[in-house]
Amino acid sequence: MVLRCPGLCDPGASSRLGTPSRLAAPGPHAAELFEQVIAVVTGFCPRVETVEPGVCAFGARGPARYFGGEAALAGQVIAAVAELGVESRAGVADGLFAALLAARGAGPPNADPPGASTPRADLPRAGTPRARRSPVLVIPPGRTAEFLARQPVSVLEDQDLAGLLTRLGLRTLGDLAALPAGDVAGRFGPAGETAHRLASGRGSRPLAAAPPAEDLSAVREFDPPEPLAEPVVFAAKALAEQMHDELAARGLTCVRVQVQVTWADGRESRRLWRHDGLLSAAALAGRVRWQLDGWRGAAGDTITSDGGISVLRLVPDQVVRATGHQLALWGEAVVSDRVARAAMRVQAMLGHEAVLRPVPGGGRDFCERVTLVPFGGKTEPRLAAGPPWPGRIMGPAPGVTYPFAREADVTDEAGAAVTVTGRCVMSAAPAWLAVDGDPPRRITGWAGPWPLSERWWDPVAARRRARFQLLTGDGRAWLAAVQDGRWLIEAAYW
Repeated sequence: MVLRCPGLCDPGASSRLGTPSRLAAPGPHAAELFEQVIAVVTGFCPRVETVEPGVCAFGARGPARYFGGEAALAGQVIAAVAELGVESRAGVADGLFAALLAARGAGPPNADPPGASTPRADLPRAGTPRARRSPVLVIPPGRTAEFLARQPVSVLEDQDLAGLLTRLGLRTLGDLAALPAGDVAGRFGPAGETAHRLASGRGSRPLAAAPPAEDLSAVREFDPPEPLAEPVVFAAKALAEQMHDELAARGLTCVRVQVQVTWADGRESRRLWRHDGLLSAAALAGRVRWQLDGWRGAAGDTITSDGGISVLRLVPDQVVRATGHQLALWGEAVVSDRVARAAMRVQAMLGHEAVLRPVPGGGRDFCERVTLVPFGGKTEPRLAAGPPWPGRIMGPAPGVTYPFAREADVTDEAGAAVTVTGRCVMSAAPAWLAVDGDPPRRITGWAGPWPLSERWWDPVAARRRARFQLLTGDGRAWLAAVQDGRWLIEAAYW
């Protein structure tokens, strides 16, 4: 069973809910809330595995017998978590990947009475809108492959692979699963082999996963105890690399790891992290960061008021035989590891948000389509790319997007300012463009206007604009907008 708290793992949850909510609080506050959620779920099943921030999983077969079935168990877990003020949804299926998709496909808790399960004849696609959706989605035993076959390939974690599969005409997991496994592995490598296992309902983790026969843990002692989170996260990255090196020397790799922390006052805290695939050193360091965020106090970057952390230990809980990997022709895999190492060093010195990476998403403006997320964090955009986003500018993205629109003057041949009415009727054809007081540039071509009216129901956020693309004599192209009678330059094409 997978329990998913959308407000604690989705950066765009607050905007889609429509009202401010503490569930979508970023950073340490969300981690502290999820720490309380884990404590509640542990009351139903003592061995809870954290998949990622906001998502946890546990074996439901045993506890379900005691609580009267999987749907009833999930309903009680959701009700208990709701007492913390946290919205959650549950998915039950054969395998972590399918259960996670089922949790994403479940509806808000107030859609149906808690504990109600989706009819067995109806297996929806993850995230598909339905008139009435239950907060619990149960995939009956034996129908996991059927449920997965209807999912789009965009649900795969490797978005580059998902985009390539779509361009090749493989739009659903069923299309991918229908191909011979050997052909997929030969064409797409280890990433394709993992995706094929997921699409077939077998999961990416081999069935032979087991605890190691010897102690392969990596330990770092802090003397004096470390009260700040950043040095501990940096040490976790080094420990993860040490642990992976020792496992690789034995021909093994880790699929589940336990993070153990000993505090200065002698207390011990531990958390089991699971990933349906292989945990890289950078990914493991990110999970340690989230875990520390859940334990830290309210005073800035201080972990706790009890003196800090004295011992950090990473214990490989489940290992499998390493199958090796194919390096890219030009060494991209090696370069990526060097980039991750450098990024983690900068984050350790300057903070988690010191290194950001762009994540493409949806939106009507180009500035909205890119979300900057901390390196090593969740790569989900603020706005989902799935909706059609009517009114967006088509064509290639501009090379320069200004964080703040630049003032401009657009005039006609006579030198009079060009105006646009509420019905997008122009007073004259644009002839000259002056940006931020620069000398005027001759406009040699233009397109538009494209009207856009947003958030008309919100007097504060409502705005109406008419957008243009302007080509000037110096070979540059500009994305301009008229709003409240003013010309603004939002982006440039060079």
